[in-house]
Amino acid sequence: MAVTMHDVAQRAGVSIKTVSNVVNGYAHIRPETRARVQAAIEELGYRLNTTARNLRTRRTDMITLAVPELSLPYFAELADRVIRAAEEQGLNVLIEQTSGSREREIDVLTGRRRHLTDGVIFSPLELGQEDVGLFEVDFPLVVLGERVFDAPADHVTMNNVAGAKAATLHLAAMGRRRIAVIGAHEGEEQGSAALRTEGYRQGLAEAGLPYDPALVGEAGLWHRSTGSETMGAMLDAGVEVDAVFALNDAMALGALHALHARDLDVPGDVALIGFDDVDDVRYSVPSVSSVDPGSAQIARTAVDLLVERISGGSGRTFRRVVPTSRIVGRESTGCVAAGAPSRVVGEQAGGVEEIVVGGEARTA
Repeated sequence: MAVTMHDVAQRAGVSIKTVSNVVNGYAHIRPETRARVQAAIEELGYRLNTTARNLRTRRTDMITLAVPELSLPYFAELADRVIRAAEEQGLNVLIEQTSGSREREIDVLTGRRRHLTDGVIFSPLELGQEDVGLFEVDFPLVVLGERVFDAPADHVTMNNVAGAKAATLHLAAMGRRRIAVIGAHEGEEQGSAALRTEGYRQGLAEAGLPYDPALVGEAGLWHRSTGSETMGAMLDAGVEVDAVFALNDAMALGALHALHARDLDVPGDVALIGFDDVDDVRYSVPSVSSVDPGSAQIARTAVDLLVERISGGSGRTFRRVVPTSRIVGRESTGCVAAGAPSRVVGEQAGGVEEIVVGGEARTA
């Protein structure tokens, strides 16, 4: 015979309402009462009828993660981290791949599938600041990335400028004077490419190095192939290069391939650093230095913020969270010997900025 909530209440010596509050995660329960109820649940082997609860609360215990492209290591690792963080909260994750399509990204915010999950973590690629009105939605939403700021939603982003500046200064500190950047997007005013390129320029200025357009490699999609093609084209054009900052790790690995194909030693002839600190760069030969933008914290914070929204918390106060980033030095910038573990060689500050939308206050 199935154990009921009434059975648990009798064993624990509390009301059925108290048992319900415990199993549904109600915060304001005395610790000793919660412990007594949980002990009764374990002793009796009680299992919550989640189907009935979901019908009653209109909760699905599922969230959506919408990202541009899972073939990119950064988004694949982000998805893995979000799934793990969500599992700790008792949630499942539905993955939507938008493929960088504006139509699909709009559908994330307005489509009929929204009722299938309790909230959305969304990393847009095509939607921009001019589309901020689309983010005024009637469901819990957390925005990732650098395409849209000041939307009426919690936002977890990166310190792109500071991270890129630190990467450039890291190369300059090695005595490198012809530092190339690959992955730039000509004419882009918002987004990761624009911010990281700005950080590159700031790093050059602080190091007393001139900005040379010949050292700026344009690339559309940030893949290994475009990194290799852009790096190869720059070298084949006779551009003198002694260091490379790739705007993501996939392009860094592509650039490494192009350098090896031309018998250039890394880091002897050309030092190399990427951005994102994905798992692959630890196992390349040589291992590739990278900017860790706080990826693990980004995933966990996004889930925590979304769960709070699903639970009805925070009202009209929307937060912007910028995790601490750091330079992780490896063989490609001479920070460690071959086969040695990576080491952190610099950190940049991050933090939480709160923005009140619909009110008067703004706090940091």
